[in-house]
Amino acid sequence: MPTGNRLEGKTAIVTGGASGIGEATTRLFVEEGARVVIADIDDAKGNALEADLNKNKNGVAALFRQFDVTQESRWIEVVDEVMEMWGRLDVVVNNAGMSGEKGRATVEETIVENWDTVFAVNSTAIMLGTKTAIPAMRKNGGGSIVNVSSIFGIVGSPAGAAYHASKGAARTFSKAAAVSYAKDNIRVNSVHPGFTDTPMTFDIHSQKEIRDAREKMTPMGRLGLPEDIAYGILYLACSESSWVTGIELVIDGGEIAW
Repeated sequence: MPTGNRLEGKTAIVTGGASGIGEATTRLFVEEGARVVIADIDDAKGNALEADLNKNKNGVAALFRQFDVTQESRWIEVVDEVMEMWGRLDVVVNNAGMSGEKGRATVEETIVENWDTVFAVNSTAIMLGTKTAIPAMRKNGGGSIVNVSSIFGIVGSPAGAAYHASKGAARTFSKAAAVSYAKDNIRVNSVHPGFTDTPMTFDIHSQKEIRDAREKMTPMGRLGLPEDIAYGILYLACSESSWVTGIELVIDGGEIAW
């Protein structure tokens, strides 16, 4: 259960922060004392979440910003705004991601333009978020960057070539950044959810045959909830993991342990 102080005084940016794993993470961060920028392309959900999280608060606990994570200029604008408003940036959660038809094709069926789009969101955006956060985090003596990948960034499946490759790139990039910036006390880790119920997976998990098959593939017998993943992200964001960098935290109900 939240203690209310694991992120006290910290400032964070959570991409894809208005729904699914991102929303659960944003809510948990605010409960734990952080000020959070909700970075998302969905204005309606972002504004509603901002209003909900700021109810009965002294000052601003959450701030929604419309955000295309593939645009470096937007990253620079928002990080600059955070530094001007709050004077520090402690945590970046690169959670925004995509799959859908563009990410689920086999190798032979993959269209280059779709491949590029999936990589832009699932991989290049993680690089941009990390790159932009580093100078700001260095000013306050360190920070934590959590990159949300997938178990499909570790193992394969019959389809989804672009999704697998882009999530695998996020995993290995996180290790490279972790080694490069450990001297600055900037920690970089990746989180690898298994099959989780989110708006992005609704179309698949609403099909009984697929849902049943995925539950059978998961030793714990159920699909994940966004909160299951958010608690792992919280651990990597807070000081409890101060000696943890360059790891992949798998949260999958035991699926890839088969």
